[in-house]
Amino acid sequence: MTDASDTVENRSEIVFLYDAVDANPNGNPLSGANRPRIDPQTQQAIVTDVRLKRYLRDQLDDDGHGVYIRNVNEEGTQYTRGELLEDRLKAVDYDEYDLGDDEEADQFREDVFGEFLENSVDVRYFGATMSVDTDDEYAKHLPDHFTGPVQFSPGKSIHAVNENEEYDSLTSVIATQEGKEQGGFDLDDHRIQYGLIRFHGLVDEHGAEDTKLTADDVKRLDTLCWRAIKNQTISRSKVGQEPRLYCRVEYAEESFHLGGLDRDLELDEERSEPEEELRTVRDLTLEVDGFVDRLANASGRIERVRMVASDVLELSHDDEVGGPKVLYDALEDALGSGTVEVVDVYEEHTTTLPNAE
Repeated sequence: MTDASDTVENRSEIVFLYDAVDANPNGNPLSGANRPRIDPQTQQAIVTDVRLKRYLRDQLDDDGHGVYIRNVNEEGTQYTRGELLEDRLKAVDYDEYDLGDDEEADQFREDVFGEFLENSVDVRYFGATMSVDTDDEYAKHLPDHFTGPVQFSPGKSIHAVNENEEYDSLTSVIATQEGKEQGGFDLDDHRIQYGLIRFHGLVDEHGAEDTKLTADDVKRLDTLCWRAIKNQTISRSKVGQEPRLYCRVEYAEESFHLGGLDRDLELDEERSEPEEELRTVRDLTLEVDGFVDRLANASGRIERVRMVASDVLELSHDDEVGGPKVLYDALEDALGSGTVEVVDVYEEHTTTLPNAE
């Protein structure tokens, strides 16, 4: 069982940036052709929080964690939510409890609640609606929904994007079975040329009590977000996406966070190509002055900052331009020695796996 003493005491604010090259970061099925979601006024690419959470859930599942909201079709078998719920609760057998005894009934409810959350790490993070028959012996002892303490706002690209016309209306030539004659069909394949997408997230320490989210769960996010974009964007329309910057600010004061930190990261217009000419991360420089200043002004309320940045991301602060060290050093100077922790994603993530000792 999850150690109740390992509770989340501090609120965290997350900034997460990843980019997409010749990809469809989040198609809109209601468009009729699954076109990329683009704000019609600003021409910014949009990625829903649902899409990001799907990446994170799939990575948790691949890592071997118990995930409740997942692909319910495995090896040709279609599982219902009720069957998945029972799978999460294998260790709790209601035949072993005397539910007519108030004390044992209370213990049964406590065991069901704890076992479900222990084996449903995605619910601990993001919550869930329990779409299960309320007469189910297990389900009726669980709330009808869990409110997730980890939430992300919909992501938007920092700049306006263009659709790549070269991928539109592709023609695929195929051989027919009769006489191997050549035929063809049109395939709509809508992608953006380039987009640097920024997300804002929040970990609420009060909501964490309801889903038993632990401090280790929160720390897992520091490698999970990065690896999810690396590993879960391998389908034809999603390939071409890479994580570029992750930062989690853990605050020292209860119920406090700055808010909107993602919007303090902007393109350095003097050093970046014009928006319509952006094609890769190497065409831009990210200005972090406002980001560093806001954190510096709240330095007394910040416990720690955990972050990682891509080695090819160029940043500018004051008159200094360079790689991730520019930002690491600027924050270290602003917040004090030892406050900034640079995450080694591939070294640290092994300690977050279910079989880690």
